[in-house]
Amino acid sequence: MAQKKKPLSIYIHIPFCARKCLYCDFASGPGDANQIAYYMRVLQKEIRSFSAISTLYQVQTVFFGGGTPSFVAPHYIEQLLQLLRSQFDLAADAEISLEANPGTLDEEKLNTYRRAGVNRLSLGLQSVHEEDLKCLGRIHSYEDFLYGYRIARRAGFRHINVDLMSGLPRQSLASWQESLAKVADLEPEHISAYSLIVEEGTPFYEQYGEGLGRLALPGEELDREMYHFTKEFLASRGYQRYEISNYAKPGYACRHNMTYWTLGDFLGFGQAAASYLERRRFSNPEGIEEYWQAARTSYQRFRQTPISSEKEQMEEYMFLGLRTARGVSREDFKKRFGKDFPPRYDERLLDFYRQGLMVQEKGRITLTDRGIDVSNVILAQFLLEE
Repeated sequence: MAQKKKPLSIYIHIPFCARKCLYCDFASGPGDANQIAYYMRVLQKEIRSFSAISTLYQVQTVFFGGGTPSFVAPHYIEQLLQLLRSQFDLAADAEISLEANPGTLDEEKLNTYRRAGVNRLSLGLQSVHEEDLKCLGRIHSYEDFLYGYRIARRAGFRHINVDLMSGLPRQSLASWQESLAKVADLEPEHISAYSLIVEEGTPFYEQYGEGLGRLALPGEELDREMYHFTKEFLASRGYQRYEISNYAKPGYACRHNMTYWTLGDFLGFGQAAASYLERRRFSNPEGIEEYWQAARTSYQRFRQTPISSEKEQMEEYMFLGLRTARGVSREDFKKRFGKDFPPRYDERLLDFYRQGLMVQEKGRITLTDRGIDVSNVILAQFLLEE
């Protein structure tokens, strides 16, 4: 009897964009036609380098991220999907997502994506207010987003995510509520509602980092108020929170992201892309020229990467799993590791139960709303001492 193939997710990083946003610390930036063409050739060589193990897996999800995948000519996306189909067993019902900037979409691109097999679109709106979009350095307007959303529906996309961002400079609760309401009125299947993180090395950090301009950013109390309103409002519109920052209508949770949060196997191709395969974590170089040099030996580097220690795997299981609405369970933990929770975990759990930060129901352990407010502190408690 043929051996059952293992599930696999694939992430493909397209680092190019029209202009880098002021808050962005991802490996991304503008590129000309020659750079893009060369990158795509190198990317395909990297994908082909994994042919030795491709028959062992069935690909359940593919995610094109960036950068702005919709910035490059659409035939590149088509070629990459053709390559994946020729090399891997791509499941008939695979979720194939593509991130798109509203200012880069047109009907020809969207129709090409659909023909190629893309069935989930993620639109980076961030805010319905023009002053917010200018502050963030976005290239699109709210009207650009509405146009992109309409033509995406017309092209046949029935699974659309919209990204929104709270905690922006000079943002009020009322303006955040307006963004949520206008997006919910459009009835996308999925909404990602993230809080701004000011990352070192970005223009935003020079303006707002380390106490600079902090008064322009919402305080912690207002940030929490925005978060709690988001959950309650979106629940009233039929969206379930299935992860700290992600909301979906029933049946539309992002399967690709769930692979990350449940420690499933995934391969990342492209500049700075990360992978977790066969209990090995490895990443490509962040510099584009370094990536060009390293891509051809990506498979060999994977094989040379040591397997994550049991301690690291346990920490990741708890850290990632507790981000989700399903949380973690003792039964799943024992199946995965062949043992019960370490004593340190039980001690921490009892403490968090008493404080009302976590609950255990129907065999699963989850964060409460109060726990989510201090989730970073809680999750750090599941690091095991040497």
